[in-house]
Formats: sequence, structure tokens, C-alpha cells
Amino acid sequence: MSIRFDPAPESAAIACLRAEVRAFLDHESEAGGFDPLNLDPETRFDRAFSAKVGARGWIGMTWPKELGGHGRSYAERYAVTEELLAGNAPIRAHFVADRQSGPMLIKYAQPHVRDELVPKIVAGELAFCIGMSEADSGSDLFAARAKAVACDGGWRLSGSKLWTTLAHRCDWMIGIFRTAPATSDNRRHGLTQFLIDMGRSGISVRPILFPSGEHDFNEVVFDDVFVPDDHVLGSPDEAWRQATSELAFERSGPERFLETYPLMPALIDVLSSSPDQRSAEGLGRMTAQLHVFRHMAMAVARGMDEGSEPVAEASVVKAAATRWEQAMVAEARRITSLIDNDGPDRERFDDVLQHMTALTPKVTIQGGTVEILHSIVARALGLR
Repeated sequence: MSIRFDPAPESAAIACLRAEVRAFLDHESEAGGFDPLNLDPETRFDRAFSAKVGARGWIGMTWPKELGGHGRSYAERYAVTEELLAGNAPIRAHFVADRQSGPMLIKYAQPHVRDELVPKIVAGELAFCIGMSEADSGSDLFAARAKAVACDGGWRLSGSKLWTTLAHRCDWMIGIFRTAPATSDNRRHGLTQFLIDMGRSGISVRPILFPSGEHDFNEVVFDDVFVPDDHVLGSPDEAWRQATSELAFERSGPERFLETYPLMPALIDVLSSSPDQRSAEGLGRMTAQLHVFRHMAMAVARGMDEGSEPVAEASVVKAAATRWEQAMVAEARRITSLIDNDGPDRERFDDVLQHMTALTPKVTIQGGTVEILHSIVARALGLR
């Protein structure tokens, strides 16, 4: 197998779509709908804003029209997502549901469950979180220990999930639980995906705070939580096949390299219009690297439009972008270390730098650690 990122220019239609999103964001920010300079993650979870995005047809863009979606391309969705993220829009209330939970429901949920929830996701009414990682297994999905035991009419869930983003704000979780032991010749066997109502009795959500004190991650503990049979997604014991395609949605999007992006415009403001050669070279390298990741991620989106599941390519994007996001913060600090600028632009930059310095440790956790991603790529290349 080869790993490819074939370049291709965006169409005129996608350029028009980008302009439409930018005009929408300008209108919303000018009207006080959100502050693009506010980096507090709590302010970026805004159900009212998500409803506005849904009304524009920008949630469920790639989903079939007959199921409530809009039947558009992954390339179009990529453009909308990139513009919303670059504009620091408050889209976190619907983002995971749009990116991966909705497609999983469309593909694997019982029809009556799908038909109830998917239109609400498209309308921006539901927030989803993902229950994969655990304290003893990290990104090694197949080492999951949280269990589901069959009972009359459903299943009983016990155990915990770790690093669960926004679990304290979400309505539903799609979680993976062990329903049977792995076999000697197939450690992937025995995992099942469940759709879990976060309001069910027996679920406890415990915050995991960033060094900055912000609350984003959580530990979610399940104490004999009942889930009905019709909330099993796909086939029992075969969740690894489903999760593989789900992770392609999660790992390849622009969110994997735009989380620290607010630092770049702040850096440009500090450097002004006439940076010295040393600063200009540093900024130029950062800009070139950013565009490389953009084109890699756009290539993954085009691959999905063509019907592929680019798991290895998505893993390459996520692993490389994680390293870049952390290196970019260090490079921005280096560039500005000798710049004498004490005005408001420098104050803004220092605030953003402090925020991103506290934020970047988490990027090695979310979406899979670099080591696990490298092993996925090595397996795809036949190296292990």
C-alpha cells in the first residue's frame, strides 16, 4: 500500500462557499453573536450559534438528503469547517456530532434511532462526545477494559472513559465497551459500540483541568448503567471495524492544525509590516508548514469523496500536525524573544501565547497519541 496526498486546486464553487462563510462570521461577530478574539473554550460551546450554523445548511453537509443531510461533498465540508475554525467561531456544541457521530449513526444505528437523532444533529440541537480512551489503555483502543454485560432488554455498562472532551456539556456519547474477551488470534474481537444517553442514572462526569484551569477533558465513570438493545451500534463484538472509519473522520480535519492558529495573526501583528529577516524567515516557515497541512487534509477530504477510508493518511496528518502545533508555539516564542514591542499588540500576543502554551500538551492525547498513529501508518505500509 502507498500513502498519497494528491494535490488539486479548489473549485470556484468552493471559493464562493468560503466567501459565504466569511460573510456570515463577519455579520455574527459585528452583531455581538461571538467574539473571535475570545479563546475561552466555554464561550465556544454555544447551542444558539450551532442552531444558526444548522439553519445555513452547514451541519450534516455530506449526509444523504433522504436522511436529513444535504448531500454535499467532503471538500465542501472541509472548506466550511476550516473557515469556521480559523474564525474562532463557537461551534463546539455541534462539532463532534457533525464530524463523526452523525455518520456513525447513519451507518450503524437502528433506523428509528437514526431517524430520531440525525435531524436534530443537522439542526444543531444535539451535542455528542466520544468514549474511547481509558486510563490503562490510552490510545490503544483494543486494550479497552470498560465492560458491557448483556441483561434483559439491553446491556449494563461499567468502567470509565478518560480524556472525554466536553462530556460535561453533551447530550449523548458514542462509546466502545468490551462485550467479550479478545481471542488469541484476534485482539480486535469483543468490542461493541453503544449510543449512550448522558443523562442516564449511574453516569458520573469528573473534570480534568488544563494547566490553565480550563475545563475541557473529563473522566466519565459508568456504574451499572443500563443501555437498551436498540442503542447498540452495528454488530456486537465488531466495533473495531466501525471505529476505524470513525477515526478517519476524527484525525484528518483542519482542527488538527488550527487549534493553535490564533497565535499566527497575533504574531503577525507584533512583527508589523516590516519584520527583520530573522523574524520573517521564522514566520515564513510556519506559514509554509501550515499550507502543507491544509493541502494534506484537503487531499484526505477528496479521497473520502471518492469513496475511500483514508485511515493511514488521516493518521499521518494528525501525527505530523500534533508535532507542528507544539513546535509552532515554541517558534513564536523564539521569534518574539528579542522584539521590543510593548504596545497593545504585544499584550494580545503574550495573552494568546500563554493560552496556547497551556493548551498544547493536550494535542498529544486527543485523537490518538503520536506513537499509536505511527504504528497505524507502519501497519498500512506493511512494516509491521
